[in-house]
Amino acid sequence: MRRVASVVSAVTALITIAACASTPLAKPAAARHAQSGEYLVFYAQGRHQEALDAVARAGGSTVGEDGRLGYLMATGGRDGFAEKLGTNQAIVGVSSDRRAIGFATDHRAEPTTDHRAGPAAARRTGSGAFPDASALANGSSGEPLAGRQWDMRMIGADRAHAKAPGNKKVLVGVLDTGVDGKHPDIAPNFNRELSRNFVTDRPKDEKGKTLDGPCEAAGCKDPVDVDDDGHGTHVASTIASPINGVGIAGVAPDVQIVNIRAGQDSGFFFLKPSLDALTYAADIGVDVVNMSYYVDPWLFNCPANKSDTKKEQLEQQAIITGMQRAIDYARKKNVTIISALGNGSTDLGRPEIDSVSPGYPKGQEKERKVDNSCINVPAESDGVISVSAVGPSGRKAVYSDYGIEQTDLAAPGGDVLDGKGTDVGRSILAAAPEHVLRATGRIDASGKPKGVDVVRDCHKRPCSYYQYLDGTSMAAPHATGVAAILVSRFGKPGPGGLTLAPDTVEKLLYQTADEKSCPTPRGFVYKSYGQSETHQCEGGESRNGFYGHGIVDAWKAATSEP
Repeated sequence: MRRVASVVSAVTALITIAACASTPLAKPAAARHAQSGEYLVFYAQGRHQEALDAVARAGGSTVGEDGRLGYLMATGGRDGFAEKLGTNQAIVGVSSDRRAIGFATDHRAEPTTDHRAGPAAARRTGSGAFPDASALANGSSGEPLAGRQWDMRMIGADRAHAKAPGNKKVLVGVLDTGVDGKHPDIAPNFNRELSRNFVTDRPKDEKGKTLDGPCEAAGCKDPVDVDDDGHGTHVASTIASPINGVGIAGVAPDVQIVNIRAGQDSGFFFLKPSLDALTYAADIGVDVVNMSYYVDPWLFNCPANKSDTKKEQLEQQAIITGMQRAIDYARKKNVTIISALGNGSTDLGRPEIDSVSPGYPKGQEKERKVDNSCINVPAESDGVISVSAVGPSGRKAVYSDYGIEQTDLAAPGGDVLDGKGTDVGRSILAAAPEHVLRATGRIDASGKPKGVDVVRDCHKRPCSYYQYLDGTSMAAPHATGVAAILVSRFGKPGPGGLTLAPDTVEKLLYQTADEKSCPTPRGFVYKSYGQSETHQCEGGESRNGFYGHGIVDAWKAATSEP
């Protein structure tokens, strides 16, 4: 599975996961034969008619369009169609409409003796079992599992709950693999009416290999309250699990969660659903969106990499252009966009090798040299607040990407290696769908967790489940929750409820963050499993490549004045 922002599971393995308003046109029967492909064709501003003509001259048919983002939906031959379009100066990008991909990597925690290391290997934990949830109830304040939430204490969210828990008029969009809207620790804040699923499950990919697996719903379209992966549910829980005597509390426990699904069950996030999800969020008045993924199939999108074919270059140009237009559209409608930075242990200002792209279909990866002209989307897109991850000690997590130009903020993302030995308790605990835990063998037939990465809370019935994960996927929702607190405090009446300009939200997030200097020495050496790697931190206390403007602070956001 491909997830963008969570990291290799602290335990199990590196998991690869992060109302279309387009206008449909008549689709000729001839365009539907097996040799045709479907494409998103992005055109330069003011050159709509030229783009229509270019599609026709290339032997294709225009079957739809989205004027908001400046692209046509077209059918054409699989061989040579995109390249022919690319010769026309009116065309700025062409992507196959494979319902595009994103990547999120998560540390799931479970004891094992396998001590492999490195960003592409599973990080293992040898921690012992925790007490049952009931054993913590009398020893900690707040929700039953509050004692395990070091992340909330780090950013002062536990104290902020009483002062500024958020406002029901604030809408937070979770663009992910879905949200388990029936989970007892999400349901009270889940807005089912506004939630949408922009993804159709695909049992197999183009090569006949298993992708999403058997469809669970009619038409392969999951209901809006379903998450067959768990990644989106974990993100939503960190943002806004309510204070209800169940499990945990999120950063902003009184705001509403809107599931705006853009990711496949398999964890891939394709371009078209990402565009549809972001524009939908803008049109319904969502205040903040969390994007804990990158749009695939390219980890780094290069406009003109010599090792790529012309078709591959056009696809990367389409991803860069299309997502930037969607981001700009959303920001103009007062949507604050927050993204996970990524889990490749990479200085994004100095990338050198991309060996995981193109990541779809599976088995197409090649090693290519990349440089700073290549960007991770959306983390490096303009107008996006990108978040690195820290462990319980406050150090940058070993897996977290970084960069003086790319890191805007830091937040708790978990790091099982942040301390002596390994410990699952250094990961982030948040809600998990019970059916996913059963399907993956993490709980037994009676519902009892099989490993310390899963926690069951039965203080209220039905029991609810939680899982420890690591990753910048887990860091971003902490920042999203703090942004929701700020909108709750300073927003004005607007579409959907309250609204606050993204520039203002960004300024307040930076003002209330806890500045953190680079470590000494700046070339910090991470050691794990007998190996080491050095990450170089650049910048000063007020802005640097590890922590950006600082670690988000919910308490300051709840109490400080602008």
